[in-house]
Amino acid sequence: MKIAVTSASGKLGASIVKHLVRLIGKDNVIGIARTPEKAKHLGVEIRKGDYNNREDFNSALKGVDKVLLVSGMDEPQKRIEQHRNVIEAAKNNGVQKIVYTSIVGSETGTAFSPVVNSNRQTEEDVRNSGLQWIIGRNGIYIEPDLEYVDTYVKEGEIRNCAADGKCGYTSREELGFAYAQMLYNDKLNNQTYNLLGEAITQTQLAEYINEVYKTDLKYTSVGVDEYKQERQEALGEFMGTVIAGIYEGIKNGANEVPSDFESAAGRSHKAPLEMITDYYQTHQ
Repeated sequence: MKIAVTSASGKLGASIVKHLVRLIGKDNVIGIARTPEKAKHLGVEIRKGDYNNREDFNSALKGVDKVLLVSGMDEPQKRIEQHRNVIEAAKNNGVQKIVYTSIVGSETGTAFSPVVNSNRQTEEDVRNSGLQWIIGRNGIYIEPDLEYVDTYVKEGEIRNCAADGKCGYTSREELGFAYAQMLYNDKLNNQTYNLLGEAITQTQLAEYINEVYKTDLKYTSVGVDEYKQERQEALGEFMGTVIAGIYEGIKNGANEVPSDFESAAGRSHKAPLEMITDYYQTHQ
């Protein structure tokens, strides 16, 4: 059985490849990357695949039984067509099963909603592909907050517009484990799974970070418009608007949803404190 993973040079793709290798061996795993050199370190066969190029995937998916489609990072309308390039190439090559990394989030009312809706359209395209399929809806990664700890310490706070809303965080390591199982286990086919852990507030997140990192952070809640302006000034209009939309979604409860992680992965999701501890121990 040959299983291919797109965007293998990215952090999520690389995690999925790593967990697949542990499960089925490196000879059965193919990484696909826009720039193959960036994925060579994974120790598996790497093929070229640019989401904008259908022909790349017509070649990259030859002899592949199952493919993991990692959601692209382009603006929403563009990524729908990019994902279709992979889906159509999978159909043309006789791929049996496609697994898609979608996202949990609010489909209306926030600046992040267009991104969520582009994912929902690809979900529909995957379900209608005629292939066996599984869709994972990822929770928000906890890693970006932990990569940002030095800045939080400098500022003395975690500051956003999530207020008391709860967020079911996950990690690329947890997702890598789950997606490897979802690719391998055909008993899970034709299902949509929410992949996230226990939902916590931003105040709890600050407390957990303080416990592991021995910091003294507090959480400060600000209004949506104020936070959006701050993020736009720091990150540019597009990315600043999207980030503010994510935290507005958390405030509105879009990221406090039931988790299907155990059904998909065969074990419970790690607790937030354990994920933070794991990250801290591997990045010191």
